[in-house]
Amino acid sequence: MKKKEYNKELYHLQVQLVKFQKHLIEKDKKVCVIFEGRDTAGKDGIIKRFTEHLSSRDSRTVALGVPSDIEKKSWYFQRYVPQLPHGGEIVFFNRSWYNRAGVEKVMHFCTPKQHKLFLEEVGNFEHLLVSSDMVFFKFYLDISKKEQERRLKSRKVDPLKQWKLSPIDQKASSLWDAYTEARNEMFLKTNFAFAPWVVIHSDDKKEARLNGIKYFLSKVDYPGKDDKLLVFDNDVILQMDSENIKRCYH
Repeated sequence: MKKKEYNKELYHLQVQLVKFQKHLIEKDKKVCVIFEGRDTAGKDGIIKRFTEHLSSRDSRTVALGVPSDIEKKSWYFQRYVPQLPHGGEIVFFNRSWYNRAGVEKVMHFCTPKQHKLFLEEVGNFEHLLVSSDMVFFKFYLDISKKEQERRLKSRKVDPLKQWKLSPIDQKASSLWDAYTEARNEMFLKTNFAFAPWVVIHSDDKKEARLNGIKYFLSKVDYPGKDDKLLVFDNDVILQMDSENIKRCYH
């Protein structure tokens, strides 16, 4: 996609996002959107396009660091609860409680018992969120191994991107299969009818951003919604169901 075409389409979608935010503020709606995915898959970029023109008073991006000693001794979800949206607010999680199903499991930052307990508890936790009338989305950004390796190499030589290259990122390629296995187990055990996973294929960053916004807006209601703008590409967006989850294992 040419840059001019991309910018034009993005502009119209961001106008729709502003309309949606105005509506959620007026109706005191709570909106929570979590972004998980492979290292280098583009979580920062897609969140930036979501939030770029939203009111900063009524939207937040949450990217929690390493838990403190006190947090490590607390109920796992406890550090995330204060970050959840209040009425009239939209919150974007750049990685979320699903760290335990991905990075923590693969890097052995949690025990097998802690991982198992998380998978048993997360459904009840998310059901409470949805039952509280929270609008809740779970996105997983996925890329090919070849594209991940290209992006990792780019981060090593680009002085403006080197802050993105963490020790965990540097191990991403060598642990590709372990991350795939963890992802597949996560989809299998946490793809709930009330809180399903949506995969965004993001080898093409522009297409991923546009289609992610389209999918989100197509699933919410607000005045002035232009459905013609919100037709997403099913080759980019994969709504997880039992058949798609089975295909992850092949």
